[in-house]
Amino acid sequence: MEKIKLTEVIKGVYWLEIPEAEVYVLCGCPEDATKHLMRLRLIVPTTKDGVTFETGPNAILLSDVALQNGKFCNLAEFPVLQMLYRQGMLIPGHPNNTGMKPMLIGARDQIDAQMQYIYRGNYGLISKEEIIAAGETPERAEMIMRMKLKFAFGRILPTEELLDHRIVEDEPVEIRNGVSIRRLRVNVFVVSYGGEEVTIDLTVKRGRNDRSAYPLGFQSIPRDYFSIIHSGQGDGWDINRPCMASILVYQGKFYLIDAGPNISYSLTALGIGVNEIEGIFHTHCHDDHFAGITSLMRTDKRIKYYATPLVRASVFKKLSALLSMDEDQLSNFFEIKDLEFDTWNNLGGLEVYPFLSPHPVETSAFFYRTFWESRYITYAHLADISSFAVMENMVTDDDSAPGISHHIYESTRETYLSPVDLKKVDIGGGMIHGEVEDFKDDKSDKIVLAHRSEPLTNQQKEIGSSAPFGIVDTLVPDTSGNLRRFSFDFLHAYFQGMERHYLRTLLNNPIVEFIPGTIILRKGQVPEDIFLIVTGTVEKIRSEDDVYNIISAGGLIGEFTGIHGLPSTSAYRTVNFVRALRITSQAYRELIEKNGLGDVIDQRAAIREILERTWLFGETVSPPVQNRIGEAMIPHEYGTGETLDGLPADAIFVIESGKIERARDGEVIDVMGPRQFFAEEQVLFGTTGEFSYRTMEPCRIYEVPGTVINDVPIVMWKMLEAYELRGAA
Repeated sequence: MEKIKLTEVIKGVYWLEIPEAEVYVLCGCPEDATKHLMRLRLIVPTTKDGVTFETGPNAILLSDVALQNGKFCNLAEFPVLQMLYRQGMLIPGHPNNTGMKPMLIGARDQIDAQMQYIYRGNYGLISKEEIIAAGETPERAEMIMRMKLKFAFGRILPTEELLDHRIVEDEPVEIRNGVSIRRLRVNVFVVSYGGEEVTIDLTVKRGRNDRSAYPLGFQSIPRDYFSIIHSGQGDGWDINRPCMASILVYQGKFYLIDAGPNISYSLTALGIGVNEIEGIFHTHCHDDHFAGITSLMRTDKRIKYYATPLVRASVFKKLSALLSMDEDQLSNFFEIKDLEFDTWNNLGGLEVYPFLSPHPVETSAFFYRTFWESRYITYAHLADISSFAVMENMVTDDDSAPGISHHIYESTRETYLSPVDLKKVDIGGGMIHGEVEDFKDDKSDKIVLAHRSEPLTNQQKEIGSSAPFGIVDTLVPDTSGNLRRFSFDFLHAYFQGMERHYLRTLLNNPIVEFIPGTIILRKGQVPEDIFLIVTGTVEKIRSEDDVYNIISAGGLIGEFTGIHGLPSTSAYRTVNFVRALRITSQAYRELIEKNGLGDVIDQRAAIREILERTWLFGETVSPPVQNRIGEAMIPHEYGTGETLDGLPADAIFVIESGKIERARDGEVIDVMGPRQFFAEEQVLFGTTGEFSYRTMEPCRIYEVPGTVINDVPIVMWKMLEAYELRGAA
């Protein structure tokens, strides 16, 4: 009988169990890892000594690299919480509290990063000094710290008191009870016990792989004037629904309220391309509201990040721990827009009111409003609130003791119950979530209940509504034609300097909708029409060259081939519901000729073809951004055996043809070929001289100045991912 059992959970994630040694390992822990284990019945309820609790892992094997396939692959917060609380390993007197701690297994740098990330996930900011540094007064910092200590039972614990760890290198190391593990190569490990061994490969191959624990159907979402898309009603343990979240639509633009696990999968299902996201409002840093933030760092523009400085400080400390990156560098990925507590912040007609909500980490609840037909229309998003009973038990008259004042309790309660047109409420219960009964007398027009994995009870149904994924509450409909406006903005950005009447000529064409999975343009087909993507996402596929790119809103399909009457070299296929402006190739060609843009279009197309063939620039980078990058690129040619000395210090380099060897301290590390890039460390960290380069055959490379890619988050993100992978080799 085999002693070691290895089960594939999803690609790059495995379940390892050795019952004889009491070793149960979650190998790889991307977002929603516990939900995948629950769905496969690898986590199930059990009973011991009259106490019901969950089974599950008691150790986690970490990936050697934090980023794979564009996402975090080491997110141990919720798996650790499942061990500590749902398994009972930390609960006093619990039959499963045997003194064994959850264990992290992996490379030293990844364990250190996870320890710090879990620490910040538990507590957020951990001192009055950090709170004051976020802009709060000393008096308010004292109040927040007292509240935080009450949730923490009076003491902030270092993560090392909660978790055990094993550092894995090339030599075998014992996990426990005779089970050993060693690292074979990057992300490949060998586990041995009792004369048996298994090999585990945590590598995630590139390509579309959302790895969601739950299926979501495709939907076509309206671009309203002011509406709420219900994009998540569950919690961190709900195996059937995304975590509590909403998407606010204002004047046709999308604003996320939180970014939970697999947010990219939710956006795809809703027909929303990531480049369509205008901004995110962030409530707090717990993973069920935070883990999808990587998707927002993979766009061709900096998404606006709206939060109070207090919440932003907490979130960015956790994010910098995960990325092993200085907090200051995070501004490369977001356009930071600070909000002020307890006042209406006017964001171009959309007004936002954040207020401090009692929680273990810094948390904002939000009210949103806009003026329409003589009154304000208001939406309230109350995520991760505390129940009235919990807050009442926190009240103390001792100004130095952990807890809150009676005034804080009353004012928070009053704010929670403010009547609005639409209110979404956390009813997760327990010590750190709300209770539905608190809102039974709420005078709001509509209350939506969320942050719960169990079905609503009849009593709860009497108080609030439910909202299946993708349901839209339209508060103010659109009558202005937002899709036409967006089309004009895309065309204006692409044809800068073109007279407006020509743009209007292009705009006076039909907007058509394609259902998911439709081939818009076949490979080998001569395009009769050119399409401007207005909403949704399209795949560009050329299998013989291993080209797979994502085209989001603002992208053009069939432009070069349509103008010249050539067969398309790629196939274009819709991922979700797509709306596109359809322009006949002949009409487009005539307009280009009238404006004398033929040569410019051809030059742009040639450069974009070079960029689109690379992994670095081919995904989600819109034509205007590709054009800007292409105009700044500088070609260089080298013969065989040349050393690439004197390269500019603030640039990366893309190989169009030839092979180049990379060396460190005289030792060749790898050989790079066409479509690959190098020297990313120069742009990311300002470091030079770490590597040397020599051509192995005649080469043509392009120099891409850092100044043109510093504000393209997806390019910066991919460089970071590549640098980390190369460093782990």
